Amino acid sequence: MEALARESISLLTSSTAKPPLDAGPRLGSTGAVFVMLKSALGAGLLNFPWAFERAGGVRSAVTVELISLVFLTSSLIILGYSSSISGRCTYQAVVKEVCGPAIGQLCEICFIFNLFMISVAFLVIMNDQLEKLCGSLYEVVTGLPKSEMLYHFYTDHRFALLLLCIFIILPLSIPKEISLQKYTSILGTLAATYLTVAIIIKYHTLPTVRVHIPIHSTGKSSWTSMFSVIPTICFGFQCHEASIAIYSSMEDQQLSHWVAVSVVAMVICLIIYSLTGVYGYLTFGREVKADILMSYASSDVMMLVARLLFGVSIITIYPILVLLGRSVIQDSLRSWQRRQREGVASAKLERRSRYLLTVLWIIITLLIAVFVPDISKVIGVIGGISAFFIFIFPGLCLMFCMQTEPVSCRTRVVLTAWGGVTLICGAFIFGQSTSVAVMELLGKV
Repeated sequence: MEALARESISLLTSSTAKPPLDAGPRLGSTGAVFVMLKSALGAGLLNFPWAFERAGGVRSAVTVELISLVFLTSSLIILGYSSSISGRCTYQAVVKEVCGPAIGQLCEICFIFNLFMISVAFLVIMNDQLEKLCGSLYEVVTGLPKSEMLYHFYTDHRFALLLLCIFIILPLSIPKEISLQKYTSILGTLAATYLTVAIIIKYHTLPTVRVHIPIHSTGKSSWTSMFSVIPTICFGFQCHEASIAIYSSMEDQQLSHWVAVSVVAMVICLIIYSLTGVYGYLTFGREVKADILMSYASSDVMMLVARLLFGVSIITIYPILVLLGRSVIQDSLRSWQRRQREGVASAKLERRSRYLLTVLWIIITLLIAVFVPDISKVIGVIGGISAFFIFIFPGLCLMFCMQTEPVSCRTRVVLTAWGGVTLICGAFIFGQSTSVAVMELLGKV
């Protein structure tokens, strides 16, 4: 999301056509890989140890990761290929150009909803970390255990989250453009790397008994359990919305070069996510929480640093999510106003809509985060929507491209079939994960 934000802030106010190669600094191979990593590594890392437990053990979870990695990498390659054909440099613009305006509008709706649900997930994470931090602060100030803390509204972590939204997040989200990103883009990667190292160290230093933790589980429910972690994998590896902006910023835009960048970035992500999932799961087993940081004691200094890193990273990224979602909505409002009045949208309308959309975005995401405090349920919804960006839209793009591109008949058939397989897999993942997540949110499961 960091790279998506950085690229989209400049692209939202410019043409969607691909810029010339001499338009500003370009990304080399190493730079492209690191931007891809910054896009993928983030809050999803907190959920992976829980996903390993739910999958039934290390072997099952890693198997699902490896199978998913084939589709994840394939989709990145398809998106780069579609961008080179269409000459567009944003995800929505490529889909609209290749697949038509109707599918392009669906892409915009999914884009807004995905950003909205990621905003909810970020506030849920902040809520979790504030709960631990408030407990730690109480113990330090009073010298009493958290269990003896008397309830007052001002000691409630949810009240602290409300204050955080009012006095920090809202002021950062209101401006028309957000330049804070260029100073904080490294925080997400730093927080993710630090967390992985800390979890490995804790596994080797905590005096816990792990003999009953299964590496592999068998049984009739194993396949169902394995499918249930796909939304978490989609959320964790999700950098596809940013991939076209990254590809368009590269010096060498040959497809073979983009393939190498995509493979290297996905393999590094696989290693980091797998290490976090394996060691977090082996440390706590079935007791692991959906947010791995909640499994550690509030007085743990090493994990306190991890909470602070993730907290600051989320505070700086959340306003950018608001800006990106708000910008797409405002573009639709401006287009509607031009059709109605046959004129240019006024600056006054832009300011009013910006203030209103920002306040509504924060209020609604805050309410959902407070009343749905389990991040695994939120990520289930996000993972379902992510299927559109990782599977469905790339599959459609490949199928549409094969209708017009001058390729051999055999290549056309093979790639069209692969696009169809990707599309079907995405539709299945979206239906399965979204229905389960919605039922869990409604308390029916």
